[in-house]
Amino acid sequence: MSNLDAYRSKAAAWLESVRPTFGKCARKGLSEADDLALGRRYQKAKFDAGYAGINWPTEYGGQGLTHLEKVTFEAEEMKHGFPNAYFGISLGMPVPILMQFGEDKDFVRERVLKALQGEEIWCQLFSEPAGGSDLAGLRTRAETDGNGWKLNGQKVWTSWAQYSDYGVIVARTDPNVPKHKGLTYFWVDMKAPGVTVRPIKLAGGDSHVNEVFFDDVKIGDDHRMSPVGGGFAVAMATLMIERYVATDSGGFGPHLDLFIDLAKATDFGGKPAIEDSRIRQQIARNYAMRSGLDAITARAMLMMQAGMTPGPEGSLNKLVSVRSRQKLSELAIDLQGSSGFAYDAHGFVKDNWTNSWINAPTGRIAGGADEMLLNTIAEKILGLPQDHRPDKGVPFNQIPA
Repeated sequence: MSNLDAYRSKAAAWLESVRPTFGKCARKGLSEADDLALGRRYQKAKFDAGYAGINWPTEYGGQGLTHLEKVTFEAEEMKHGFPNAYFGISLGMPVPILMQFGEDKDFVRERVLKALQGEEIWCQLFSEPAGGSDLAGLRTRAETDGNGWKLNGQKVWTSWAQYSDYGVIVARTDPNVPKHKGLTYFWVDMKAPGVTVRPIKLAGGDSHVNEVFFDDVKIGDDHRMSPVGGGFAVAMATLMIERYVATDSGGFGPHLDLFIDLAKATDFGGKPAIEDSRIRQQIARNYAMRSGLDAITARAMLMMQAGMTPGPEGSLNKLVSVRSRQKLSELAIDLQGSSGFAYDAHGFVKDNWTNSWINAPTGRIAGGADEMLLNTIAEKILGLPQDHRPDKGVPFNQIPA
């Protein structure tokens, strides 16, 4: 047994031991406030057991291991429906970036330790109403104010902002230069005067995303995490971390075995649906697709073992898996007839077809919309030329709005 296999076995055993306390069955019927409280306890239990900050430096409370162990643990963790979503963004991108670019090491260490133990949550304030896919097109302003800065503008689709203590934000500090060059990266106290958070209710019934308004929010220059005008590079470094996140060939929806069970149990024209050639064809196509994506993931793992950085192939995984999840969920609902319309707002997306289907469009937008992924595949994998960009090299304040 390899070291990684031994690590996987040990992690799986620990996760199984805490599943009755923190897993999806323990969460059933909880209010969001109680679920968050359970999530904080789970995060602390992970920290105490040595499964928080797996690939982070030990000086910040991490385990000092590699991306491989992190991804291996996450692949096992996602099977049980733990209340870890509240901390996904926080520990996924803002806090690692704080460790990398934060100047005050004592402040950074305190924030990191609190975040690792579930005491504090960070959000990522990137997308805006007029600049979602085009991060460099953002309009939130940071203007000099004495020895610090003053923030004005609006962000949108900010996950868990309503529970966040801090956030990282990219703002425009110079509108007189091309759009990528006039941005600066800061951290901001989400409880500061002038910060307003408004949850947005999604189709699935939950409100984990928000719009956030900044009205003359004062921040010190010690909040700045990039050179003035050098914020885009730090923003790209933030997004690159996503290459070291566990993926799921099922698009984080139900496993294919659940569809097969449904097809066996469903009567279709007087016999089990599994005997219909069209259903069998869909199962075969889905199995082939998932096998292909699993091969891409295995290749990325081997690249990490060899000390390499996974390439843009991850875009294929997200694009294909979530689209496929949406189609398979729709077929499962169709098979169930009118009973397929029953909706449980607290249903688990990995075993509830209706919940999976209604939440799949969110998955196709969050973390890079389909259109962005297609561009990445075209340019980075197939080597096709970039789209024409009429705003390239044009000062931001001269771009028609």
